[in-house]
Amino acid sequence: MTKDISAVGFELEEKQSEMIDKKLKRIEYADDLIVDLTLKVKHDKEYSFDCTVHFRWGSQAHVTGSDFDFAAALNKMMDVLDNKIKKEKDKIQEKK
Repeated sequence: MTKDISAVGFELEEKQSEMIDKKLKRIEYADDLIVDLTLKVKHDKEYSFDCTVHFRWGSQAHVTGSDFDFAAALNKMMDVLDNKIKKEKDKIQEKK
């Protein structure tokens, strides 16, 4: 899985980068299913996470999460992303 993480409108602090890496470990179970993951973090009054995941079979998922707190916004986005990946994984397993 290729990861592309970028910040728009501000500079990601090392602590924030580490937090993102730590949270992305949550979806390591899907490493073999995901081709690439693009994550954009915007900061304009509140933090907004925008993530697109491309799966091996050509499908893609787009999730977002926002909050005034960096960690809370990241958690919201990760919860949705985790559920999306599980649903996609289940769909593919049903087709087999």
